Amino acid sequence: MNQTTPSLTQPQGKPRPAANVLVATTAMLAFISFWRAAAIVLNDLASSAYYAGGEAEQFIGKSAPWFILGTMLLSYAVSQVYVESCSMFVRGGVYRVVKEAMGGTLAKFSVSALMFDYVLTGPISGVSAGQYLAGVLNELAAYAHLRITLSANTTAAVFAILVTLYFWWQNIKGITESSEKALWIMQLTTVMVVALIAWCSYTLWMRGVHLPPAPIPSNIILDKHSLGWLYGSQIPHLITCVAVFVGLGHSVLAMSGEESLAQVYREIEHPKLRNLKKAALIIFIYSMVFTSLVSFFAVMIIPDKTRPQFFENLIGGLAMNLYGPLVARLIFQVFVVVIGTLILSGAVNTAIVGSNGVLNRVSEDGVLSDWFRQPHRKFGTSHRIINLVVAFQVVTIVASRGDVTFLANLYAFGVVWSFALKGVAVLVLRYTHPQHRAFRVPLNFHIAGKEIPVGLGLITLLLLAIAVVNLFTKPEATVAGLIFSGLLFTGFELSEKAIERTRGKTHVELDQFNLAQEAELTESNVGVRPGNILVPVSSHYALYALEAALRRVKKGPAEIVVLHVRILGRAASGESDLAADQLFSSIEQLLFTKVLAIAEKEGKPVRLAVAAANDLWESILRTAANLESSAVVVGSSSKMGTDQLAREIGMAWERMPEPRPHLNLEIFAPSGQEQIFYLGPHTPRLTPKEIDLLHKVWLDLSDKLQCEEIHHHDIIHFALAEVEREIAAGQESDVLERLRNHLHEIQDRRLKS
Repeated sequence: MNQTTPSLTQPQGKPRPAANVLVATTAMLAFISFWRAAAIVLNDLASSAYYAGGEAEQFIGKSAPWFILGTMLLSYAVSQVYVESCSMFVRGGVYRVVKEAMGGTLAKFSVSALMFDYVLTGPISGVSAGQYLAGVLNELAAYAHLRITLSANTTAAVFAILVTLYFWWQNIKGITESSEKALWIMQLTTVMVVALIAWCSYTLWMRGVHLPPAPIPSNIILDKHSLGWLYGSQIPHLITCVAVFVGLGHSVLAMSGEESLAQVYREIEHPKLRNLKKAALIIFIYSMVFTSLVSFFAVMIIPDKTRPQFFENLIGGLAMNLYGPLVARLIFQVFVVVIGTLILSGAVNTAIVGSNGVLNRVSEDGVLSDWFRQPHRKFGTSHRIINLVVAFQVVTIVASRGDVTFLANLYAFGVVWSFALKGVAVLVLRYTHPQHRAFRVPLNFHIAGKEIPVGLGLITLLLLAIAVVNLFTKPEATVAGLIFSGLLFTGFELSEKAIERTRGKTHVELDQFNLAQEAELTESNVGVRPGNILVPVSSHYALYALEAALRRVKKGPAEIVVLHVRILGRAASGESDLAADQLFSSIEQLLFTKVLAIAEKEGKPVRLAVAAANDLWESILRTAANLESSAVVVGSSSKMGTDQLAREIGMAWERMPEPRPHLNLEIFAPSGQEQIFYLGPHTPRLTPKEIDLLHKVWLDLSDKLQCEEIHHHDIIHFALAEVEREIAAGQESDVLERLRNHLHEIQDRRLKS
């Protein structure tokens, strides 16, 4: 790569030559353990335990737990399909795999079906949480003899809208998901699950065990409610497997969330594939135990006459029908509701994040206009996509009127068809891309040199059979799903054709850039010397920190590196290692055009770089370490105060492995006011008043210790040693109180001045 930066002082009227942009695509990721990866997926997948069993029983009767168990077993087989796709592509999600195997048309349809799934995931999770909340409030009101009864559906709808709007605002501001938070939620959920299993087991021991009816056609309800358009036909009665597929079709929503495996794969630490397999196994065991047992326990413990009251509040119904005193059951139900609200609300957030990621990926691929990805003026997020998704979700909640059954009936369309298309695509890739892959779905045989993927074929056929049966047994889901997917697909097609018609036109207002791809940003490939200044930029609306940095540096060789970090969320679309042009879209082109305009105005060169990352400050600090930068210059945040921002960056610095770089952190406000912080051990920056005080103390002590040689640094050393001695002597509280008083005192003086 040619490292020479073109001159920024071109003759007026002559176009500026294309500047070089170094794009690092793989080096800036913060990796997570398989435990945290499993927790992220379970925050989505395990949430279905709260409603899947009750919804399935409404359609197919008391044998529903067996079908839920079968669905959870199938979920492990589906996870193996995802593991194989991830072994081929770093993100083996539906969009990437289907496009690679069967082309853009089916890929756009698969995304349309997946978006239908995501648009419903948020509402069904939020409404289910609201149902649990309404249930426990009514139980508490009855226990307190209050004549207050909340409408379950209305309360659920209002709660779901509030939760959706809350996470809308969180996503607009750009507050990202946390694997640590997901792990914490699953730890709390595990406590609840263990307590639930133990108490339910004790209840059955006291009352006796009676298993649900066997999953055979005679025990499956085959009425108009469960058969849909097949009602009146002899097919379900003559063909046994059709009746079984009807049962599986009404239970398939129990495994919604498997797509999240592809979302987190890129973030899993080395060895990636082995850790993905471990995560998939943990997810399978946890969800099978939790979701299946909840359904079994509900049928065995909750009386048949009262169980329909709890179809949309199944775990709450279990809590109230356990063996034990009423007070204990009420307390446990409150605990269940609190945990349920956490995990179900987390699924609402996952739906928004996933939808945003999918549509961003589609936009990056030239299917949607870049207009959708234009960053928020204040927060820099793709707010237009988020607004669109949340608007769909709120409309869905209002249309459902808080009815989980209505949402669940629609939900399965997107789930099962995205899985079915994924299976078909991976099967096709076995023949179109027969090259070695690190993992294959088991049960593969070779006949005459040809591979026969029996395991993958059976999984795909099973998914297709369930999907086809669902088309006829879920009329509302079929109509709504086809209309939504058809409209979205048509929108994708028209948008892509419009973009293709304009592709190739020169945008005179944007500079052109040469893209060079490297695995990591280093001094040599960026072309800077130690002591350079790193300036991260995110939006062309706020480049005042760059302007301040440029004004301070001397003319000459480039001393400033302008870094744009592209945050990689858990986009469910899936993708292989990102190419340079995937990370450098028209948004980055506009941003760096503005950067070069400022550099030209100052007459000073800059180096330009883009890095892919999933942790903003860690990636910036790692880049500064690699480049041996002396300072990181950033603008103030609209989301938090300067001190809080510095603290967040300081915590990211503390998480870095040794040796950590010693850096100046300079934060500029739009007004030009600057605050300097130091990352790592450093010489403190003393104010004139502090220097005067030190000198005064030194004079006083020097006069009284005339026989001793004493220096200013001796005074500081002595004072620090005294503070350390007092703390060691058990006087820490006294030291803290004096320090607190001192801080308040100097703060008051600053305010008065």
